[in-house]
Amino acid sequence: MGKGAMDKGKGKIKETVGKATGNEKMQAEGKTDQMKGKAREGIEKVHRGGMKARDEMKRRTS
Repeated sequence: MGKGAMDKGKGKIKETVGKATGNEKMQAEGKTDQMKGKAREGIEKVHRGGMKARDEMKRRTS
Protein backbone atom coordinates (compact mmCIF):
# COMPACT_ATOMS: atom_id res chain seq x y z
CA MET A 1 0.00 0.00 0.00
CA GLY A 2 1.47 3.31 -1.08
CA LYS A 3 1.42 6.68 0.58
CA GLY A 4 -1.40 7.81 -1.70
CA ALA A 5 -3.73 5.10 -0.46
CA MET A 6 -2.78 5.89 3.12
CA ASP A 7 -3.59 9.58 2.61
CA LYS A 8 -6.93 8.68 1.06
CA GLY A 9 -7.79 6.39 3.97
CA LYS A 10 -6.73 8.96 6.55
CA GLY A 11 -8.77 11.59 4.75
CA LYS A 12 -11.88 9.42 4.67
CA ILE A 13 -11.61 8.83 8.41
CA LYS A 14 -11.14 12.55 9.10
CA GLU A 15 -14.08 13.43 6.88
CA THR A 16 -16.33 10.87 8.58
CA VAL A 17 -15.33 12.00 12.08
CA GLY A 18 -15.82 15.61 11.04
CA LYS A 19 -19.33 14.86 9.78
CA ALA A 20 -20.21 12.89 12.91
CA THR A 21 -18.99 15.61 15.26
CA GLY A 22 -20.13 18.59 13.20
CA ASN A 23 -16.54 19.76 12.84
CA GLU A 24 -16.47 21.41 9.40
CA LYS A 25 -12.73 22.09 9.57
CA MET A 26 -11.91 18.41 10.14
CA GLN A 27 -14.34 17.42 7.40
CA ALA A 28 -12.62 19.82 4.97
CA GLU A 29 -9.19 18.53 6.01
CA GLY A 30 -10.38 15.01 5.30
CA LYS A 31 -11.50 15.94 1.80
CA THR A 32 -8.18 17.68 1.22
CA ASP A 33 -6.25 14.61 2.39
CA GLN A 34 -8.28 12.43 0.05
CA MET A 35 -7.51 14.66 -2.92
CA LYS A 36 -3.84 14.71 -1.93
CA GLY A 37 -3.92 10.91 -1.83
CA LYS A 38 -5.49 10.70 -5.28
CA ALA A 39 -2.85 13.04 -6.68
CA ARG A 40 -0.06 11.05 -5.03
CA GLU A 41 -1.48 7.82 -6.47
CA GLY A 42 -1.40 9.40 -9.93
CA ILE A 43 2.22 10.41 -9.46
CA GLU A 44 3.09 6.92 -8.20
CA LYS A 45 1.39 5.38 -11.25
CA VAL A 46 3.36 7.60 -13.65
CA HIS A 47 6.57 6.82 -11.78
CA ARG A 48 5.93 3.05 -12.00
CA GLY A 49 5.21 3.41 -15.71
CA GLY A 50 8.47 5.27 -16.24
CA MET A 51 10.42 2.66 -14.32
CA LYS A 52 8.78 -0.11 -16.32
CA ALA A 53 9.61 1.64 -19.60
CA ARG A 54 13.21 2.16 -18.48
CA ASP A 55 13.56 -1.50 -17.52
CA GLU A 56 12.07 -2.56 -20.85
CA MET A 57 14.57 -0.39 -22.73
CA LYS A 58 17.46 -1.84 -20.70
CA ARG A 59 16.22 -5.36 -21.45
CA ARG A 60 16.00 -4.64 -25.18
CA THR A 61 19.48 -3.16 -25.41
CA SER A 62 21.15 -5.93 -23.42
